[in-house]
Amino acid sequence: MASHSDTLVVFFGATAGANGGKLGSDERELILLVWQIVDLHENKVGKLKRTLVQPDSADVSEQCKEETGLTAEELCKAEPLESVLQQFYQSVSAELKSLGRSSYTLCVDGPLLIQQVLHPEASKKNLVLPECFYTFVDLKKEFHKCCPNAGPVKDLTLTSMLDYVCVPAAVEQEAGMREVKNMVLLILHLLTEPYNHTFSTFETVNYKFESGACKTEAVDSETVIRARGLPWQSSDQDIARFFKGLNIAKGGVALCLNAQGRRNGEALVRFINSEHRDMALERHKHHMGNRYIEVYKATGEEFLKIAGGTSNEVAQFLSKENQVIIRMRGLPFTATPQDVLGFLGPESPVTDGTEGLLFVKYPDGRPTGDAFVLFACEEYAQNALKKHKQILGKRYIELFRSTAAEVQQVLNRYMSTPLISTLPPPPQMVSVPMLATSPFITTGSTRDCIRLRGLPYTAAIEDILDFMGEHTIDIKPHGVHMVLNQQGRPSGDAFIQMKSADRAFMMAQKCHKKMMKDRYVEVFQCSTEEMSFVLMGGTLNRSGLSPPPCKLPCLSPPTYAAFPATPAMLPTEAALYQPPLLATPRTPQAPAHNPVPALAYYSPQLYMNMNMSYTTYYPSPPVSPSTVSYFAAPPGSVAAAVAAQPAPSILPPQPGALVRMQGLPYNTGVKDILGFFQGYQLQADSVLMLYNWSGQRSGEALVTFPSEKAARLAVAECSNVPLSGHPIRLVCCE
Repeated sequence: MASHSDTLVVFFGATAGANGGKLGSDERELILLVWQIVDLHENKVGKLKRTLVQPDSADVSEQCKEETGLTAEELCKAEPLESVLQQFYQSVSAELKSLGRSSYTLCVDGPLLIQQVLHPEASKKNLVLPECFYTFVDLKKEFHKCCPNAGPVKDLTLTSMLDYVCVPAAVEQEAGMREVKNMVLLILHLLTEPYNHTFSTFETVNYKFESGACKTEAVDSETVIRARGLPWQSSDQDIARFFKGLNIAKGGVALCLNAQGRRNGEALVRFINSEHRDMALERHKHHMGNRYIEVYKATGEEFLKIAGGTSNEVAQFLSKENQVIIRMRGLPFTATPQDVLGFLGPESPVTDGTEGLLFVKYPDGRPTGDAFVLFACEEYAQNALKKHKQILGKRYIELFRSTAAEVQQVLNRYMSTPLISTLPPPPQMVSVPMLATSPFITTGSTRDCIRLRGLPYTAAIEDILDFMGEHTIDIKPHGVHMVLNQQGRPSGDAFIQMKSADRAFMMAQKCHKKMMKDRYVEVFQCSTEEMSFVLMGGTLNRSGLSPPPCKLPCLSPPTYAAFPATPAMLPTEAALYQPPLLATPRTPQAPAHNPVPALAYYSPQLYMNMNMSYTTYYPSPPVSPSTVSYFAAPPGSVAAAVAAQPAPSILPPQPGALVRMQGLPYNTGVKDILGFFQGYQLQADSVLMLYNWSGQRSGEALVTFPSEKAARLAVAECSNVPLSGHPIRLVCCE
């Protein structure tokens, strides 16, 4: 670098839009370049050169016309940027040769021309800049070293610096040439007494972005931005290209993922210092292709939350320098490293063979179908990307560019994923009191509820009961809760209270993604606390549970009282359809000769006509499987049908006793389990094999015995008995 201090090339440029302190902030193209050589050793100057640059768009702002005096007609006759840069390089090289110099450094009035104009524009036009544009001297910073009392660097201008050292400004009418002459006057003055300044500090622009693992030390919030609106297929290199000219810290691009592990169009970017971060903020709403990108301030804590927290396995995988990372998604669960290497082929050699593969797994070691692959160069990575959606086994494989931060996010997400997908854990909740007359919802953390998501909007209570099939006997009285939207229409969600957590678990396992009409329905196990939170107006979103918007207990959705536990009479047709103005159901009156267990009926118009705009979601009237299909038939026939049945037939039958089997070999089938319990006279439909959300058997099963006595006898006799060499653990489910 010492030889660079012998010669400076004073360099100035202007764009077709904003200039001065806003240079480069509006993405306008370069239209003017002016330069002059200064021999620092001999204190001599070379010829002053000025050339116009033809932009792709001839549109010139009024401000630019006023400051530069240039018109669109003049610019149309100029050379394009690529030719002008070649002329600049050839002209400077020839002049240096005549002076006996071999190297030089650009000198600019602030970094904007180099970092905010030349590098971004060259990147968009796919131009390769000469090496001289990657190192430069910032005249303002050099002046500040000599005159620290002149004010902050960001407030300095050519005029203020010349005034401070009492050097008269050059008299020049032509824009660009005036600025270069003033810069040369200032440089020559700093070389003399009393300053005798040596230009020794050089600003650099990184040639390329270095990917890698993020160090987990504290990150300065003044160096981090959030980019929003990115194309979903953007890689860290694409983002680094958008910020071309600014130096991003190693591993400083963290692509954000949504709850499903897919990119959400946002990224957190960490720069080497606050100066580069401030210039990045000036690129707000600049374009990446046809999309504009929003750029905002972010915090170091946000960056570390996305990019930090590396496990030893990930750290070892990312320890290899300058590797291109590719993410593979949709791999067969039985895929081996050799299968992946064979799929990629010899034209895409993986760095260090199997050491360059990282399979993503659940905490219990099961594969997720995702993997990350390292390639030594861009060519190998491009060859691999050509295999996007090609077949491995019986599945097509998706391939994407990835980043070190994405590797960490994906690994962290899967390693913290529960074995059974559930609702997000609720935050500390403010107690919202239920009405004292509401016995059908009691909050608690026991996971004895299920959530149905994706119901057809035409689905009624009877459709849900048909969907649940034999599991309807496990529903608590008044345990079905439809969730309506603000307009009183079905939202596609419902909550069901089951008699135990095991019953809820079995229901979720057996009915998840089962079809209802023409839609599949997702079934999740959850707690009463989570269910009540949603029914009281809270919502489920990406960050978890949001509290209800109503702050006062009186604004909570009205809760309907069930009838007293004392014996009641069969409701008449009039009791079934009460006027919609009634706020609570009345005790139904019926002939005394037909007593039945207490039932509650609600006018179907009552709940729908109430104005409840203060909450996003609220529950439908509580119902129960024993509520005679919830008005499935006309009122008269309903009453007649109920009256014709004896009381015991309305009560749900008592279920058998459940036994959970654990430690099963993964290839165990129903016949194997029936053979294991030989002598207990079980049927095939008594066995429920349990699967994880990846579709693989979990090594567990639930077996229904005809009585609790038979279940306990089976546990006593068969616990720890081997099946295919595996000792089986048996547990009675309450």
